[in-house]
Amino acid sequence: MGAVPSTPRHTSTTAETAEYLIGTFVGEKSFPLASDFWQKLLELPLTLRWSSYRVQQACELFAQNNHHTRHLAKILIHLSWCLQEAVRTSGAPSVVYLKAINAVYFSSVFLKYIVENSQSDNIEELCLSLLENEPVPKDFMTDQRIENLLMHNVLTFLGSIDVSPTTSLLHQELLNFMLVVMSTQLLSGPTPGPKDVNPFLDAAMSQESLLVSSVVRRLLLNYIMRPRLPSSTAASYSIFSEENQPGVLQRVGSAAANFVLLPFNYLVNSNSEGSRNQLADCSLHVLLVLIHYHKCVVSDESVTDRSDDSASTDPVSKVNTYFTVNPYSKALENARDIEFDRADIEGNAQNGPVVRLPFASLFDTLGMCLADETAVLLLYSLVQGNSDFLEYVLVRTDLDTLLMPILETLYSASRRTSNQIYMLLIILLILSQDSSFNASIHKMILPGVPWYKEHLLHQTSLGSLMVIILIRTVQYNLSKLRDVYLHTTCLATLANMAPHVHRLSAYASQRLVSLFYMLSRKYNKLVELRDDKLQTKAISTGDGLVEDMSAELQIYTDFLRIVLEILNAILTYALPRNPEVVYAIMHRQEVFQPFKSHPRFAELLENIYNVLDFFNSRMDAQRMDGEWSVEKVLLFIINNCRSWRGEGMKMFTQLHFSYEQESHPEEFFIPYVWQLVLSRCFNADAITLFPVGMHANKEIYYDEMNTNQNGELNEQRVQFDP
Repeated sequence: MGAVPSTPRHTSTTAETAEYLIGTFVGEKSFPLASDFWQKLLELPLTLRWSSYRVQQACELFAQNNHHTRHLAKILIHLSWCLQEAVRTSGAPSVVYLKAINAVYFSSVFLKYIVENSQSDNIEELCLSLLENEPVPKDFMTDQRIENLLMHNVLTFLGSIDVSPTTSLLHQELLNFMLVVMSTQLLSGPTPGPKDVNPFLDAAMSQESLLVSSVVRRLLLNYIMRPRLPSSTAASYSIFSEENQPGVLQRVGSAAANFVLLPFNYLVNSNSEGSRNQLADCSLHVLLVLIHYHKCVVSDESVTDRSDDSASTDPVSKVNTYFTVNPYSKALENARDIEFDRADIEGNAQNGPVVRLPFASLFDTLGMCLADETAVLLLYSLVQGNSDFLEYVLVRTDLDTLLMPILETLYSASRRTSNQIYMLLIILLILSQDSSFNASIHKMILPGVPWYKEHLLHQTSLGSLMVIILIRTVQYNLSKLRDVYLHTTCLATLANMAPHVHRLSAYASQRLVSLFYMLSRKYNKLVELRDDKLQTKAISTGDGLVEDMSAELQIYTDFLRIVLEILNAILTYALPRNPEVVYAIMHRQEVFQPFKSHPRFAELLENIYNVLDFFNSRMDAQRMDGEWSVEKVLLFIINNCRSWRGEGMKMFTQLHFSYEQESHPEEFFIPYVWQLVLSRCFNADAITLFPVGMHANKEIYYDEMNTNQNGELNEQRVQFDP
């Protein structure tokens, strides 16, 4: 294969012609843009199958010769022209789409090989320009950048041409192609820098706002509508056929399918068959890469060091950098419901084009697909960045559509990635910031929860189930992950929910008190370890282990205080509506006794013991025939709740936690997105963006608790720390 095949005879077969043309394409001879060679290559109804070894040889030879043939740049130009023609004649004959599909196949295979095997920091091997002496057609503007021409036409087709049986395959392959050209990000480090080279992504970011909005809208509509490729079309191409069947991709064999069809090789763990749709999943992958891209550039402003009087006014070596605005992220943040646009009602016109989406369909699709980690990331991006969509979610009366799959996924945390768990918990925290959400989830009664195995949950409110799952997540974290930030997020959500709790179930109430007991055991163990270490250590300077234990002890002290705040909020604001909580506290009142004199807990426990004294004294005063049964005690509590007036209760400022994304989250999100999309399909040796085979750890931290003079906890922010 090292040499260009000889010119086929006039009576040659199609296979021989294909062999010759492909060999010529990867060979040493350079063909000008206007040569009829390109038309012959792109119009071939190829049926040739090559082994993976020959594909590898072809890619190596192409990379070796591309520097002087510039065939990659030329086929990208022809792909652009094919797409221009397809857009001009939206009902174009099939030959137009065949040429475009062939062009995008060739481009994807060889471009991906070059990116994966690049030896230079700026991917010079791409050679995205024509040689100065290259003959070009008269109407070709030589000063335009090829990557800009290409991305404009790819995005124009995706954004303006509807998905139909005729166009669906080209849509699919262009989405695959987008992932290939954007994969240059995988060659950069985890922190975006000004020297990162992402020519195609940068070209996508430079497109006009109207085109950007149309692309975001189309990608989301693909995800919502989930169009399927017609079986008649699918059968015509090798990517959808068995290995021994003919098809278009047979010219480069099954290995090429692995090169090109990146998303098809990544099937996320999902219980929902509804989430398995090739075009929908690929559209979401492309959207996530686009919205989370951050281009780092050097500021034009020079920085002068004047710290030394004798210093000159020359700029110092320190370089000021900043991130440019991502238009795709902005378009998603400003998306509006097609059924109701608040801006129109209020008379405030939007600046620039607005993405209009059917929020109802998007809501339902997300509910169907949340077992898929990419769907979770999309939901996070929407509720965190788009206030209109968040508001839409909060006013839905069927919140179980989203919450049930979220809670079920958290229930099976041991089978999920830590990143997925964090994303789901942050979504719950964002939702819990709204008081109407906290109230409405207790009004929805679930007839049963079949996937919850530890306890029979019958006629349980959605709010009670959410409390149970959050506490179970804390318990799982205590035994397995031992991640402080996960505790923080769970407890922050419970704290937001506490004042609005209504008729919390018996099981949820028991778990809430058990949560305090679980954390107290951890706290007591840390105290013992610290004290033992202090007693047994030799005289030494600065024991790091003791300092670490003290820091961890402080963290669990804060956790215990938050749980006491949660119980206080329920007893202070919602005691008559929650007799089961009172029963659970009375039943396990001994767990609070060791902390009555603790300086951080004493005033909070005063309220709890005020409630205990109220009910215990009345129970002691009431004569009973026989022993107190569970039913009798609960009935007694319900009856006495009516006379509860809250006398002697000390009022504390309600804890309210809000989520605030860290100012530079790209260090987490960019690697995370690519892990979801490409980690099983890209050459592992070429990836420097993240450790292959490992999940980037996402940490959540909360500001140190600010306490006012009365010891009251002020509003906290839970922040995202990549």
